[in-house]
Amino acid sequence: MRQWTRPQDWITLLAGAYTITSPIVLSTIGMAGEAKVVAAMITLGALVAISSLVSLARPAVNAAVWATTGFGVLLFAAPWVVGYAGITGPAWTSWLVGVLVVVVSQTVLHPFTWGRRHAIQH
Repeated sequence: MRQWTRPQDWITLLAGAYTITSPIVLSTIGMAGEAKVVAAMITLGALVAISSLVSLARPAVNAAVWATTGFGVLLFAAPWVVGYAGITGPAWTSWLVGVLVVVVSQTVLHPFTWGRRHAIQH
C-alpha cells in the first residue's frame, strides 16, 4: 500500500477533525461541565486525527491502526467516563464517531492474512 492513499485513514482523519471542531458546531457554550466536554472531545479527536495521519504516512505499521481503533473506543466511552452522557449533542457525536472510527479503522486489517500465508507454506 502506498502512502497517503488509504481511504479508511482519510475517513478516520476527517472523523477526528470533526470531533475536534464539534464543540463549536454543537454550541456547547453555556453547558454544565462545558470545560470537561470540550477538553475530552478535542483531546480524543486530536488523538484519532494524529494516529490516522501516522497510519496514512506509514500504511505498513499496524500499530497506528490499532491506536486509531483504541482512540475510537475511548471516544465511544467518553460520555460515560467524563460525565456528559446526558448532553445529547456531544454524547451522540462521541458515540457515533467512536463507532465509525472503530469500524472503519478495522477494515484496514486483514484478519485472515496469517492463516492464508500459513496454509500456503504447507
